[in-house]
Amino acid sequence: MKSNNDTIINRTQPRSLPRRSFLRSIGLGAALLGPGAAFIATSRKARADEGEIKSGDADILRFLAAAEIIETDLWQQYTELGGVDAPSSSYVGALEILDGDQPQYISDNTDDEQSHVNFLNAYLHSKGEKGVNLDAFRTLPGSTATGSSGKPRLTNLTQLTVDTSWWTRYRSTTNPDLGATFPNAVPSLATGLHTAIPRNNSDLGSNDPNNPSDHIKAIAFTAGFHFAFIEQGGTSLYARMAQKATSLEVLQIILSIGGSEVMHFQTWQDKAGNATPLTNHDPINNSTVAFVDLHTGQPENLQANLIMPEPCDFISKSLPACSIIRPTGAAHVSAMGAVDAFMKDGLFRGQSQAFFKLLNSLAHAADAAQRESNGD
Repeated sequence: MKSNNDTIINRTQPRSLPRRSFLRSIGLGAALLGPGAAFIATSRKARADEGEIKSGDADILRFLAAAEIIETDLWQQYTELGGVDAPSSSYVGALEILDGDQPQYISDNTDDEQSHVNFLNAYLHSKGEKGVNLDAFRTLPGSTATGSSGKPRLTNLTQLTVDTSWWTRYRSTTNPDLGATFPNAVPSLATGLHTAIPRNNSDLGSNDPNNPSDHIKAIAFTAGFHFAFIEQGGTSLYARMAQKATSLEVLQIILSIGGSEVMHFQTWQDKAGNATPLTNHDPINNSTVAFVDLHTGQPENLQANLIMPEPCDFISKSLPACSIIRPTGAAHVSAMGAVDAFMKDGLFRGQSQAFFKLLNSLAHAADAAQRESNGD
């Protein structure tokens, strides 16, 4: 009889490497109990007992649940300091330069991600499968600024290196799935370390929401571009995972939650371009960031008001251009690729090796899943 306790273990099947043994090898066997299975990188077709979700579909949903837990953790930090219930501060004032409704959007995005976690785990439980619980890895210190709960975190928002190539990608007529590459819209965010939240009350400066300093504006504008970076990744990831699902119900789940991620990305990329020109040096991270006016005098691939995906090459360059989410192909989107992107972003700076091994194992399992026909 299977337990509904959250874990990341699959059903019992003879495999080359028992998952319980693997978890014990990284010190997690006692915390993540369940029947044995394998984390393997090679492709496999998932099999299931009658009436149960196929194991490949469960692996996909478990990884998506883990990704949503990670997103919820970072969005909760943004909400505490910049959401609708956050205390009035210069950080909130700087966020509102991007849009007056920014606090409401931040809070709504946080609620959405938490709902995804709750649903995915509950659905897995309803099918007799284990869910995901990463509470053991909430060990990173967060902000000490007024408004922060002060609780330990999964993610680090104070030492980020933010890839902003999504900005130029969606304004381009070319497609990364067909080999295109794209420059960063804010090159200085892609080098060095940058904080996207006030680390302490000193970062808030005079803390006048009506007159934020350039320093706190730089922090808020970094957050604005980071919001969209996070959500564009989910947009492509859900589209890719949908291509691997077998169950029509699981496909419905992936497409439906994925559509929500698209709405998040569209909102944040619309707001990020409202950052006002400034250059700021952060002595703590010893990094400098520069924002420019993206509304006037910019080439098309930087123009702020081009928020709808430009039609681009799709499937084949011999076919007409099509406005799409991109990338979605296997060569450029995978669960492991999402983990790598988070790591390069600095989200997990300070996390334990056990956390990385566990997350990588979840990603490999999701990537190994294959769609199978009903006749197999």
